[in-house]
Amino acid sequence: MSLQGKKIGFGLTGSHCTYDAVFPEIEKLVNAGAEVLPVVTFTVKNTETRFGKGEDWVQRIEELTGNKVIDSIVKAEPLGPKIPLDCMVIAPLTGNSMSKFANAMTDSPVLMAAKATLRNQKPVVLGISTNDALGLNGVNLMRLMATKNIYMIPFGQDDPVKKPNSMVARMEMLSETVLEAMEGKQLQPVLVERYKD
Repeated sequence: MSLQGKKIGFGLTGSHCTYDAVFPEIEKLVNAGAEVLPVVTFTVKNTETRFGKGEDWVQRIEELTGNKVIDSIVKAEPLGPKIPLDCMVIAPLTGNSMSKFANAMTDSPVLMAAKATLRNQKPVVLGISTNDALGLNGVNLMRLMATKNIYMIPFGQDDPVKKPNSMVARMEMLSETVLEAMEGKQLQPVLVERYKD
């Protein structure tokens, strides 16, 4: 299967430290011929951190994709019935958004886009970046992994010594995961080593 002509929603949540790993993957999707529709949480749009200003990240993703960001729940809702996606990606997916998604909460444009995509029985690909995947959020991670039409970018511990509960996806495997997900398959192995000493 090719990404040429595919309509891919791309959701960013507030793991600001992960954006530098994610943006090259967005560029790969665009270069492969996909139409990428960017969706951002309120946190992404409005937060300034040591990793940059929200407005700068929004401008960057708009320039990269050639599309305006979807930045409200109302704007995201049509991605279900009116503008169906071939696949919805959320990368990075924070622990906060992961817990909400696993419990059917829809309080951000990204989660609305994901829920709308599931309603159409299309794949949702998740690239986690959370400090508590092996803590309280573990149950939410497993719930999502067991849900039909949800696929994971392979992930592993990123710093088992200093942050033993933290897990991050191998973002460089994003396109490969999307291709497999559109075939109804989970890219394997899903648990990979991220940490090298």
